[in-house]
Amino acid sequence: MTSDMTKGSPLRLIAAFAVPMLVGNIFQQVYNFVDTYVVGRFVGDTALAAVGATSGLAGILVSFVMGFTSGAGIIISQYIGALKYDGMKRTVTALGYIVLIMSLVITAVGLIFSKPLLSLLSTPDEIIDSSAGYIKVIFAFVLSSAVYNATSAVLRSLGDSRTPLAALIISSFVNVALDLLFVAVFRWGIPGAAVATGIAQIVSAVFNIIVMYTRRRELNLESISIKPDKMSALRIIKTGLPAALESCLLSLGGLSVQKLVNSFGSATIAAYTAATKIDSIAIAPVVSVGSAISVFTGQNMGAGKIDRIRKGLYQTMFSLIALCFVIAVLIVIFRRSLLGLFLSSEESIMIGSRYLVIVSVAYCVAAVMRSYLNLLRGAGDVNTSAIAGLSELGARIVFAYILVIPLGSTGIWLATPIAWSFGALIPVIRYYSGKWLSKKLV
Repeated sequence: MTSDMTKGSPLRLIAAFAVPMLVGNIFQQVYNFVDTYVVGRFVGDTALAAVGATSGLAGILVSFVMGFTSGAGIIISQYIGALKYDGMKRTVTALGYIVLIMSLVITAVGLIFSKPLLSLLSTPDEIIDSSAGYIKVIFAFVLSSAVYNATSAVLRSLGDSRTPLAALIISSFVNVALDLLFVAVFRWGIPGAAVATGIAQIVSAVFNIIVMYTRRRELNLESISIKPDKMSALRIIKTGLPAALESCLLSLGGLSVQKLVNSFGSATIAAYTAATKIDSIAIAPVVSVGSAISVFTGQNMGAGKIDRIRKGLYQTMFSLIALCFVIAVLIVIFRRSLLGLFLSSEESIMIGSRYLVIVSVAYCVAAVMRSYLNLLRGAGDVNTSAIAGLSELGARIVFAYILVIPLGSTGIWLATPIAWSFGALIPVIRYYSGKWLSKKLV
């Protein structure tokens, strides 16, 4: 059911909204987690390195789509808070057309330029063909991924975080079954893992669409016109483009890191691939609670309840910091056992262990950064979020390339917490300046 976040305890509402999103984010990571496990165990460490070498490029793709759709979600959540349902419906229609056009363009570019882009990332010659084959399949399924993210953004902005969760749970089981079938049984290798993920994405997209149609009256989505509204489309582009840019800038930082990692060879690539899978699941609470803060802020911004937004931020952020501390301790303690799920090489496990220790101790910094960033985003101050992303990107690249000289791969890992610190600075200053209060979208 949908949730009105303009009434009741802010912390309780945000937590209740974030829990399904947290589970959903974890299941989303299961896509890559299972790919990594199955490929590593049934094809080998070299194949795992081939999949891992695509993570930066795939990250930019996913980040752009999710950033753009989340930008549209900000508009929808503010319309909901202001009880302006006609504007919300026009925004949903315009988003559908934008997602279709965007997906076709991304697919075409990806299929044509995958191998040259991987070459620019210094992907080793022995794995570049396998990496290109994997990422081309991922690009071929962009539309299903974009539709899932767009429909999920709409549902979450309406206060429904459970339906996207259900879609991901179902698709994750489909992904696991098809991974084992295509890779372990049919021996299709790396392409089999990619096809399994693509089919699972189709399942999640179709599930969301069916639910939105069957519950259209409850969700206030009845009588939606199929004719796109120009002003709604322009508003989505104006809001979604900075959000997509911010997400892409963060992924570009990861891409620059991937280039450095690739230069150290297959053992380091495999270690980085496995460690980032664990890291992505460990930091899922930060991502989920941050997204919940964005929806909470959007609805209350539309309703004009500013004091409630401030209260929700402080209550949630301090609780999130405490949770991140516990997660970091667990990661440090069990890091070798976790890495052993993916890796058989002692060298790779040792390298991955260093990564997890360095990055996990900075989760609390990430919690602060994401809390303030998502509040600004929900308020409509998307340009500041993009600037903060640029700051984080710059710090990640500069420090990675500086520290790698004296410290090797350890210097690359240290650049991540440093970048998070730089990324937190701008949104914190912006919040206390009060200028975000004038950025209401509707």
